[in-house]
Amino acid sequence: MSYLEYVVGAYAVFAAVLAWDFIAPRLQVRRELRAARLRAAREASRTAPTELAR
Repeated sequence: MSYLEYVVGAYAVFAAVLAWDFIAPRLQVRRELRAARLRAAREASRTAPTELAR
């Protein structure tokens, strides 16, 4: 009886989880930075005087 299929499957699952653990935080940081930039742009446009306000 060979355990090759089990071992290959286990390594494949391990590699997939390892890849996800590497990629997921980077995606979250990118999403949060984009949200912060958009929030800062909204704040800047809200506080900046417009031509009509002068």
